[in-house]
Amino acid sequence: MKFFLDTADINEIREGATLGVVDGVTTNPSLIAKTGRPVEDVAREICSIVDGPLSLEVLSVTAEEMIEEGQKLAAIHPNVVVKIPMIREGLKALRGLSTKGIAVNVTLVFSPLQALLAAKNGAAYVSPFIGRLDDISADGMNLISDIIEVYDAYGFETEVLIASVRNPMHVLEAAKMGADVATVPLAVLEQMLKHPLTDIGLEKFMADWHRSQQSKS
Repeated sequence: MKFFLDTADINEIREGATLGVVDGVTTNPSLIAKTGRPVEDVAREICSIVDGPLSLEVLSVTAEEMIEEGQKLAAIHPNVVVKIPMIREGLKALRGLSTKGIAVNVTLVFSPLQALLAAKNGAAYVSPFIGRLDDISADGMNLISDIIEVYDAYGFETEVLIASVRNPMHVLEAAKMGADVATVPLAVLEQMLKHPLTDIGLEKFMADWHRSQQSKS
């Protein structure tokens, strides 16, 4: 499983990159807006830190505008993946961009049929939002399972990128199902590496070592 950071905060990206497990970054207009900087500047700086896919989302609402905007975003850096919402016009734009060789991440996916349509039109990634389904008392993990089953049945190369990840258990369950990518906040990535027994064990090892050194002196 690949791990992407879901943020546009440069400090978070720098910190996450030091862990050595960050394969890419996803952003959205809200995250970019928080930086107060032009998208081009933010994108280039992110790509200088993480040499992997960077999802940048279009703001247009018609297919023609999405294609035009998507081409401009893709021209910023070779690592850019154009992020398009799973709507009627988005599906048209996906076809137009994918036939031009531009990688597209289809976002706001909430059903396996949406994911199927995206794969048929050449999506590089689909982003099912599991946390938002959980918020309305639906089972977000069932969506991941259904998408993977459909993709496996037909041999689609579209990667399943789990988004709206709220906790490490989302990542674990998706990894067990075979999801390709998890995009997570830095806080969730840090939670994944922690376990209380690791801390307790390390404290005991250090205490034993210090006692042994004191006995020699």
